[in-house]
Amino acid sequence: MSLPSNCFYAQSGGVTAVINAAAAGVIETARQHSGRIGKVYAGRNGIIGALTEDLIDTSQESDAAIAALRHTPAGAFGSCRHKLKGFDKSQSADQTGEFERLIEVFKAHDIGYFFYNGGGDSADTCLKVSQLSEKLGYPLQAIHVPKTMDNDLPLTDCSPGFGSAAKYTAVSIREASFDLASMAKTSTKVFILEVMGRHAGWTAAAGGLAAEREGDGPQVILFPEITFDEQRFLARVDDSVRRHGWCTVVASEGVKNKDGQFLAEAGTRDAFGHAQLGGVAPLLARLVSERLQFKYHYAIADYLMRAARHIASRTDLEQSYAVGRAAVELALAGKSGVMVTIERLSEAPYRWTVGEAPLTKVANVEKKMPREYITEDGYHITAACRRYLTPLIDGEDYPPYRNGLPDYVRLENVAVPKRTSRSFELRK
Repeated sequence: MSLPSNCFYAQSGGVTAVINAAAAGVIETARQHSGRIGKVYAGRNGIIGALTEDLIDTSQESDAAIAALRHTPAGAFGSCRHKLKGFDKSQSADQTGEFERLIEVFKAHDIGYFFYNGGGDSADTCLKVSQLSEKLGYPLQAIHVPKTMDNDLPLTDCSPGFGSAAKYTAVSIREASFDLASMAKTSTKVFILEVMGRHAGWTAAAGGLAAEREGDGPQVILFPEITFDEQRFLARVDDSVRRHGWCTVVASEGVKNKDGQFLAEAGTRDAFGHAQLGGVAPLLARLVSERLQFKYHYAIADYLMRAARHIASRTDLEQSYAVGRAAVELALAGKSGVMVTIERLSEAPYRWTVGEAPLTKVANVEKKMPREYITEDGYHITAACRRYLTPLIDGEDYPPYRNGLPDYVRLENVAVPKRTSRSFELRK
């Protein structure tokens, strides 16, 4: 059987400020190889678009619209949190499994290239899809396009999407620290910024870049990798207020107690089985108020930090586009079952290139912060961590503005006519 020429591209998991740059990299590179690649179909809402045969024909978009994806945040085609069941457990109520359904749709639309743009769970999905050729006899090349603001993908120097979230964190806590310092004499003395990061403290660590000299905020960083000790935390905050007059804190949402439990676990779980976190900042603020009697304010960055394209890192943007381009080039070179990686060549000056890693060593593996990146007391970053993080937030690439607001593109997202004879009901 000859390899079909069309591509399937989809975005998965939490989106970032630069994930659309990866989409642009995939689509523009595919267009440059029109002799070997036909159309690029995007899945509406990630892998769900393939299962329900809800495909988007990106060939209906102008070159200018695709280029504008580089400066547009979020997922232009919609994302999802949907974990494919293992191949041997893929039977649904009508005895037709999810994997068989994928093949059915891919065959119907002559799809031979699969590009899945996401984080760790998406790497797992891409690995399973890459095994379709062997198990079901269908020729398909699957490439994982990395994306995660958590920076927790293994075998890559960094994860596209992280640099921009890191820049947002560092800028935000620096600005909040200036604000707090100016008011602390007679008003608020403690400010807490909660940032995303379930098991790895990379995003929280980025806040440490704002502290360039003694006394700069944040004076306290709370990492998932370091067990939270209430008394030590309160003593640290109290000491900072007594010495500097104020204290800013960056807290990861994934901070855990001595029993390994999230401080802010809400008791529910998402589609991937991850605990839903309910907000650690108000919990910490209440401790500061009740135990230290300091006036406080807090903020939960949440979606703001991953959507902030207006302050994206230029390095991050360039890397995101590069992994999209490289994914197509790897597929054309006959590769499958791999993730595009970022390889650091040097730090001063910062130089990098793209590489690849087998998905068998990526899927379901989390990269946490090395202990040597966290100070001995557990409350800040070391010089080694600063050297690693600094180039990742470097550079600005502002979007165009219109009427005082960022001018982002909205694609037409024209649907591809269905070719299969039945519908597919998603399992709950």
